[in-house]
Amino acid sequence: MGYIGVQLEDSIHIDELYTVHYFEYMNNFSFAGESHNFWEFLYVDKGEVGVITETTYHLLKKGDIIFHQPNEFHAVKATGDSAPNLVVVSFASKSPAMNFFAGKILRIDELERNLLADTIIEARDCFACRLDNPYLQHMEKKTPNSFGAEQMIRLDLEHLLIHLVRHNTNPIVFKKNFPKLPPKSTTSRSDTEIFNRVVNYLEAHIHSHVTIEQICRDNLIGRSQLQKIFREKCSKGVIEYFSSMKIDVAKQMIRTNHMNFTQISEQLGYTSIHYFSRQFKKITGMTPSEYASSIKAMAGGSFDD
Repeated sequence: MGYIGVQLEDSIHIDELYTVHYFEYMNNFSFAGESHNFWEFLYVDKGEVGVITETTYHLLKKGDIIFHQPNEFHAVKATGDSAPNLVVVSFASKSPAMNFFAGKILRIDELERNLLADTIIEARDCFACRLDNPYLQHMEKKTPNSFGAEQMIRLDLEHLLIHLVRHNTNPIVFKKNFPKLPPKSTTSRSDTEIFNRVVNYLEAHIHSHVTIEQICRDNLIGRSQLQKIFREKCSKGVIEYFSSMKIDVAKQMIRTNHMNFTQISEQLGYTSIHYFSRQFKKITGMTPSEYASSIKAMAGGSFDD
């Protein structure tokens, strides 16, 4: 008897992609609103924002994701208390299962956040445009782009949507159905726990100057093991990772507009404003002044691609 193939059905299929954005906004950011004939979701990666639809106002905090169905009016406004980082993706889908997302505000889990992060990474490899351009209406493809990047974007987004439906339809059963990790994963789990513990430690010391010796001592871990774990988890050494964390916080502080660069430098434990500026440019490609001007220009409608 010959083999009989099985045709796999799509529960959710993305037909077209319109935009993939990662925004870093000032704390006084405001978007007057729009409506369009395709789906859009907004995820709050940092800070908080107010989202206005035709009938309601929602305050979204870090970890929240809101969906707007086709032709639904939506506007966004920063609350003034924090400078938000937002992921905004718009796409077309005729799948009936998309009805689940109409009017939904959900909390995302670690897997879902990783899928969003992978989407942003693939989009940067795939498209020849800046993902922080709010006036973008057509994403021009790079020629050539990374092998499989377009398909990976679609697969990551479809995986995200399917996981959100499963996660929020029957979360208790869904969690119980996770397979148990085999015994050989013990080391991997231990490394993940160490990594998470050290990251929490670095977050708690974000306003200080810490050395790798201090990190090792306070977390009871050897230097070589610590560096190995960070290289495997994020392709960076622990001090390089900490520097990136500091600059990320500095960017938020610049966008909040409550301190000048010298105050921000001191607040984050830098020895001088000059060292802070060099680190900022090394990591972002811009000086703090250039970054502030770029963000203000974008908010004022004079974005230059």
